[in-house]
Order: sequence, then structure tokens, then C-alpha cells
Amino acid sequence: MPGTRNRWPGPATIRSRCGTAADRLEPLDGPAPEPALPAEVTSADGEEVTVAAADRVVPLSGSLAEIVWTLGLGDRVVARDVTATFEEAAELPVVTRGHEVSAESVLSLRPDVVLVEDSTGPVEAIDQIRAAGVPLVVFETPRELDAVTGRIEAVAAALGVTEAGERLVDRTEQRLDTARAAIPREGEPPRVAFLYLRGTAGVYLLGGAGSGATSLIEAAGGVDAGAESGLDKDFTPITSEALAAAAPDVILVMTKGLTSVGGVDGLLEIPGIAETPAGMDRRVAAVDDGVLLNYGPRTDEVLASLTEQIHAGAAEAR
Repeated sequence: MPGTRNRWPGPATIRSRCGTAADRLEPLDGPAPEPALPAEVTSADGEEVTVAAADRVVPLSGSLAEIVWTLGLGDRVVARDVTATFEEAAELPVVTRGHEVSAESVLSLRPDVVLVEDSTGPVEAIDQIRAAGVPLVVFETPRELDAVTGRIEAVAAALGVTEAGERLVDRTEQRLDTARAAIPREGEPPRVAFLYLRGTAGVYLLGGAGSGATSLIEAAGGVDAGAESGLDKDFTPITSEALAAAAPDVILVMTKGLTSVGGVDGLLEIPGIAETPAGMDRRVAAVDDGVLLNYGPRTDEVLASLTEQIHAGAAEAR
């Protein structure tokens, strides 16, 4: 059971655009850009790729799909993977099984270009798509806030819409600056532990320096408790000892993960969590799975939501 400190009621009482509005994107204003092709680009895996057409685009990550749509090219996207959860993509065929790409499903849609991340797999599927003669561009998987603008520029260049990419970078930077301006700078920064939870599969992990959440937590005015406690891997199985070392003031989770363990009450039943400062105060921040670590055009919304949630209840808890 939680301790007797002041109890924060949990994420249901604090919601931002990331939690309450429909999961929709905001494309650039004005008419959709017309790709200037062919485009010659260097893939993140070192391959030189020529993109000759972009009428049928397959972005194989939610983050890449979000960028393509926000650039104004959503009507050219013909498939999605399971992480593209925003409303505009809902009717598109899914070409992944679990989190693995089905090369046959992709090729059946006759794509002009396929966009993947360096974590996309299996390798055999990527090789099969390339062997079929389809231009395939690999992008680095984003791990930090500084990756946002570079990814937008890279995707825009691959699709021949560099001017739209510049406009989206400008808009994104302005919105990030606005979000940063609202971050509290006084007092002790809250220690935030990022947990990856899938209760139905028995997966309970504590994020470390490689989780991808560190720069976002720090940008929101917090300290990544897992990384600061010495966890240098991406994720480590949750133990009471690891949680005690991390000593988080706030626990950060994805919304589906929180649901999978039965909400805040279920989260506190995981061994060791109720004994942390965050558990005793019920200070839990939840951000939608589809946007938390995307590092795309909606990162300002994620930053604003995370800032609001990790600083809420801090005065009462001290």
C-alpha cells in the first residue's frame, strides 16, 4: 500500500492536447507541396538512393508517417505500420505483423518509395524490398529532442519537398520554444522514472540512458531517474532494488501501458513502486504511446504535456 504522504490523484486529473484531443495531425497551411523529383539521398545505412516518384509512399514507423502527413503528403501514403495510430491513418492497410515488416504486404501495394528507421526489421524484409527494386530510405531512429528538425529535413529531402520541410522546421522550432518558455526553473527538479509496461505480456521495464526519454525528461525540467541512478542500457527489468536506487518523484508511462496494468492502482501493485516517492504520492505522468518518443512535429505538445504533469503536485509532495 502507498505511504501516508500527500497523494496526487494521478494522470486523469491533468490532461493536455496529447491526452484529450482527437489524435489528429496538423498539416502545413496552404496547398500540398508538389515533389521535385528525382531526389538523390544518402540513406542512414550508407546506401545511395534515387527517389524518382512519390505517388505511393510507405512510411514504416509512426514517427515517419507523422512527418510525411504533416508535410502535406498524406494523400500519397498507401500503408502504415502499427505505430501510426493517428486518426488520418486509421483506414490504411497495416503492413506489419506485430512490429515486424511483411515484405510481401509492402510490395503488393506497389510503392514508389519506402521509408524505414534503422531499427525497422527484420533485415530480411528490408533486403527483400530493396531487391525488388523499390527505393528504400533508412533514417536514424530518434533518441533525443535535438533529432526533431533533422528528421523533418531528411524526410522532406527524400520526398523532394525541401521548401515544405523548411517551413515545417520553422513552425516546429517556434512551437518548441513556446513550450520551453513555460517550463518551471525554480526548485529541485523532479526525478522521473520512465517505465515501459505491457501487463498482458508480463513486461515491466525501467528506462535507462538509452531509452530515448532522457532528453525529453530533461527538457521538461526533470531528471531521468533511471539514467541518473546508473542504468546505461535502454531498459532493465523492474526490481525493487532498481526502483529504490532511482527513487523517482514521478513515474512516466505510456497510456496503453498504464491501462495494461489496471491504471494507477494496478501500477502500485508492481513490487517496489508503492515504496518510491512517486508511488507514495501517486504522481504518475501518462502520455499517449503514439507520440511520446516520436520526436516529430508534435513534440511541442508532448513537451508541454510532460512539463505540466511532472511538475503538478510537486509543492504538496515536498
